[in-house]
Amino acid sequence: MTSGKKFGNTTTQKVEWLAPHRQIFIEKLKAQGYVLCSIRHYDRIVRRFCEEIEQRGLSAKDLDGSALEAIHEAVLSKTGKSIHTYTMFCLKRFINHLIDTGIVVLPEPQAKELTAMDHLREDYETYLRKQRGLSESTIYHCMRFLERFMSFRFGDVLGDLNSITAADVVSFLCQRMAGSQPYRDKTPPTHLRNLFKFLFWSGKTKRNLAQSIPRVAQPKHDNLPRYLKPEEVQQLLEAVRTNDAIGRRNYAMLLLLARLGLRAPEVIAIQLDDIDWRSGEILIRGKGKLHDRMPLVTDVGEAIVDYITDGRVGTSRTLFVTSKAPYHPFKDAQILNYILKKALVKTKIKPPQKYIGSHILRHSLATDMLRQGATLGEIGIILRHRSRMTTTIYAKHDIDSLRAIAQTWPKQGGAQ
Repeated sequence: MTSGKKFGNTTTQKVEWLAPHRQIFIEKLKAQGYVLCSIRHYDRIVRRFCEEIEQRGLSAKDLDGSALEAIHEAVLSKTGKSIHTYTMFCLKRFINHLIDTGIVVLPEPQAKELTAMDHLREDYETYLRKQRGLSESTIYHCMRFLERFMSFRFGDVLGDLNSITAADVVSFLCQRMAGSQPYRDKTPPTHLRNLFKFLFWSGKTKRNLAQSIPRVAQPKHDNLPRYLKPEEVQQLLEAVRTNDAIGRRNYAMLLLLARLGLRAPEVIAIQLDDIDWRSGEILIRGKGKLHDRMPLVTDVGEAIVDYITDGRVGTSRTLFVTSKAPYHPFKDAQILNYILKKALVKTKIKPPQKYIGSHILRHSLATDMLRQGATLGEIGIILRHRSRMTTTIYAKHDIDSLRAIAQTWPKQGGAQ
């Protein structure tokens, strides 16, 4: 059903085609767990947007960039300034919904002419992702060092890559690591090696400068790995365990760190399908895109079940999600550091070091295992270390074994 309306010399039609799409969008918000108040706000704003389109008699093919912008401004003009930002956010989500469902097709933005640096970025990113299989976080940092080094060496315009010398690399590293305090980050040389391996592999340079990049000089750490006592770990777990959705989620996440020794990114990466309830195993998505299966101990499994059945909301297949609609997975693992710091404040436990991260629960598990009689090999298996040398840092805690191999201190006059 359509009815004619005239605006000037143009005959338009009353547009009702958006009504079902608006309803689908609202139903999707309900499925994502939005509260009734938020849904009413969305519905009111989207309804105004649809009314503006209806008044103009526009069809889907008429909704190009300029038309959407004009409608967007018209809706904002009828909205209080205090909620402009929220209105823009709601409208953007509805427009994206129309684009995702294919109702609205926006023209492709005019492609800009790519520079030599743009081509280098694209080729390097493809290499890191497809040839090296690196994580998105590592790729980001590698790309940052590409831009920093090329800016340092050539300025704004990319020059001849074959003109780069080992002296240029050393000068860049000296500039990055200059300072009165020892430079803790060991990744700059690693990122530069990745870059120059790529340049040589792809034929963009005739020499492999990766071999000329020095390592970061750092003194060996004599300190023991920082850890918490078993009773302190238990206090922290009980501190986050509350009888609500957030408490159940936080308790399950910290329990995975404390009982299985997982890394924080591994916890937030767990999917619902990664848990094999029949065999009592859980798939761990570890470093370097390596996957391992670990036994799901009883208390961890019970905590996860408690969270899933009485706390978890949303349609995401990721196990741990945010506590607010639309209940998305966490963007990074900082949530675990935040939870742990709040628990330390609540329990008034004095941290063993100034900076406290979730890794301390992993260290605490390893230290406790060692004191319970576990071997370094067994600890390495639980922590999924790829190198035995990584596990040897815990040998410093095995005082009895170290005492057995210690040489007798020479008596006065007994040594020649």
